[in-house]
Amino acid sequence: MRRLLVTGAAGFIGSNFVQYWLEAHRDDHVVALDVLTYAGNLSSLDPVLKNSKLKFVKMDILEGERVRALMEREQIDTIVHFAAESHVDRSIHGPDPFLETNIRGTHELLKAAKTVWLTGGGSGPYQFHHISTDEVFGTLAADAPAFTEETSYAPNSPYAATKAASDHLVRAYHHTYGLPVTTSNCSNNYGPYQFPEKLIPLAIVRALEGKPIPVYGDGLQSRDWLYVRDHCRGIDRILEKGRVGETYNLGGGAERKNIDVIKMLCSKFNAMFQSDAGLRSRFPRCPAADGGDTASLITFVRDRPGHDRRYAVDAMKATLETGYGPAESFETGLGKTIVWYIANEPWWRSVMDGSYKEWMKQHYSG
Repeated sequence: MRRLLVTGAAGFIGSNFVQYWLEAHRDDHVVALDVLTYAGNLSSLDPVLKNSKLKFVKMDILEGERVRALMEREQIDTIVHFAAESHVDRSIHGPDPFLETNIRGTHELLKAAKTVWLTGGGSGPYQFHHISTDEVFGTLAADAPAFTEETSYAPNSPYAATKAASDHLVRAYHHTYGLPVTTSNCSNNYGPYQFPEKLIPLAIVRALEGKPIPVYGDGLQSRDWLYVRDHCRGIDRILEKGRVGETYNLGGGAERKNIDVIKMLCSKFNAMFQSDAGLRSRFPRCPAADGGDTASLITFVRDRPGHDRRYAVDAMKATLETGYGPAESFETGLGKTIVWYIANEPWWRSVMDGSYKEWMKQHYSG
């Protein structure tokens, strides 16, 4: 039986992970920690908030002494560290919070784990699992092989640079102090509870409201897409079978160009609205509600500075060592994601507060 501390637990991947873990490991105790910034919403944990095995704590990982005391009090033996500022656009316009949370916050968490686990007289076993991104590897040429765990780091955005720094800190705490760590570098996640600033949920919400769907540059940037529940299962496999001190790539095996993602999404909207009068009534501003093409909303906007052209992830190491493998194809995962956002309109409307609307106004027209 594990006693987990999950940081960033009210964010997109964190909330999915907490729900997944409590379903898959019913005897484990989970402490869900989140400071509840704009992208962290307690409502994302609604399905499990009444679970007796879950304890939610509002706390910033920058508060190292409070985190240390919490770990001692709750007898934490496993940390799954999601907490991070993650939106590349925001890092370009304001990098400082990314340095604070992603670098200093990770360091405070590492210090707390070192103090409690290595000098506190506990018996263990312990594990610190750090969630990272494929963006630390930079960009790939069109014909280049996918990123492996041996690919050199070459981050191109402030966000990616801060995640790279946090990865190095985690590695250093293992090699210098013997802290038991593992790291996973995942590809682009999508699915339920993702804040509507990222490509797929943004496109879904904009389509439902009949507003322009912004696509950067020519839309030919390519990404490997990973359904969030598959990511959660991958982390589970690493916690169970991963080797201490190792890093593992977790990908979806679903490389797609951004414009093709949006076109597929629009096609799914057209088919769903055609067969469901209820959707046409609920979302009359979507072009598909009147028999039009949702793709007419696609609007190409000025590309962001330093935009990486291509990411692709080789997850063979995780597959061979842990048995990892995605259960969802991109087509099935995207379909489930669209259905979730349509069914959970109150959630995405509640998180789209004034700060989000101001952000959209500043960075996207329409």
